[in-house]
Amino acid sequence: MPRPSRFKETVSASTVRVLDVLVVNAGSTSLKLDLVSPDETSRRIDSYAEVGGDVGAVGHRIVHGGARFKAPVVIDEAVEREVADLALIAPLHNTPALQALEEARRALPDVPHVAVFDTAFHASIPDEAAVYAVPSRWREEWGVRRFGFHGLSVQWSAERVRAPRLVVCHLGGGCSVTAVLDGRSVDTSMGFTPLEGVPMAARSGSVDPGALLFLLRERFLTLDELDHALEHESGLKALGGLESPLGLGVYTHRIAAAVAGMASALGGLDALVFTAGVGENVSAVRAEVCRRLGFLGIELDAAANESVTPDTDISAAGSRVRVAVVRAREEVVVARAVRALS
Repeated sequence: MPRPSRFKETVSASTVRVLDVLVVNAGSTSLKLDLVSPDETSRRIDSYAEVGGDVGAVGHRIVHGGARFKAPVVIDEAVEREVADLALIAPLHNTPALQALEEARRALPDVPHVAVFDTAFHASIPDEAAVYAVPSRWREEWGVRRFGFHGLSVQWSAERVRAPRLVVCHLGGGCSVTAVLDGRSVDTSMGFTPLEGVPMAARSGSVDPGALLFLLRERFLTLDELDHALEHESGLKALGGLESPLGLGVYTHRIAAAVAGMASALGGLDALVFTAGVGENVSAVRAEVCRRLGFLGIELDAAANESVTPDTDISAAGSRVRVAVVRAREEVVVARAVRALS
């Protein structure tokens, strides 16, 4: 595994600490550029032309670091090749991240570029949660195991809501549910790829492998057709969206079941966080998930849930579990990691 590398001597560490960090977040559905100042305020920009001369380094959110990358690294040719290799596992994420890296290097060739990995936060997951019950050759030679994703978002939420036993629901274009015990990830719903777990905007989430084998063998789908359907034509898109009773029902049922499973991994539940686009903005999803989890002692303040702005508690006064809505700020986590290498 490559070690975290420091900036080259030609780059002043003090310069990085006092200048902005440009954070490049190339997700599966969007490209976000944020300038993060030393005081951790951030400003979204539309293009590299808006950067100006106050950037000391560029941080790149890389979704899949595999088993190789468990800490941020300065990107060199070797790192770039390994990230490209991992695009075979996460093509919707690592491929656009590499394209964004190329564009950013052209725009800012004279500052260090740092990779910060979404999978790294989940490196603490124990084997009992990370290992698939599959043949040893798959696991030991081919590296098939559960990695987990959305780690930067989960890390931010865990810092904002301090609780011994915390579950974070990152509900955006991609969706995951993570168990955090004393600040460390111990289980999560995504696995070898960002396709496993709860239903998402257009991704299926977990599906019986036997059903997929049936479609390949008996309905003669090609691998490309199956891949496209699972990644782009499934999830809420296939169920009519959140406006559909079926879509809302399946979505919240699976999320609530995942939260309950994570509570089991934690030995109980002290706090529940909703974050990312749906988690922050769709009160009906929060209400329905929490209703399904009432047996855990979760009670919502209905008025607070309807009128919430992020970084607010929405649990009722008598709730045994704290429920909060947290604004996702992955860019701050990335910028911190970049500065920590200086």
